[in-house]
Amino acid sequence: MATRTEAPGYRAEEWGERATGLHDETKWSLLTTEFWAMVALIIAILIAAAVSDSLGDIRAWTLVTAVGTGYIVSRGIAKAGSRHRAATQTRAPRS
Repeated sequence: MATRTEAPGYRAEEWGERATGLHDETKWSLLTTEFWAMVALIIAILIAAAVSDSLGDIRAWTLVTAVGTGYIVSRGIAKAGSRHRAATQTRAPRS
């Protein structure tokens, strides 16, 4: 029986690199805590808007837009700080 020594996120990125080639960006968005926190916060806002009389639909969608905008800006800042690898660089074979 094989043992699992690698984290699932690393394996997912490795699979993506094999499928599409090396990428020079930050970690894939679906593998970040910020993405899942944004999704949970948006769900919480929409549930609160559905059950609350004081949180109107316009205010709820404005909050959802603000959360989404904050996430997009944070990803942009993270990508701006990542180093760019040359396109001709190849990965060393794994042993």
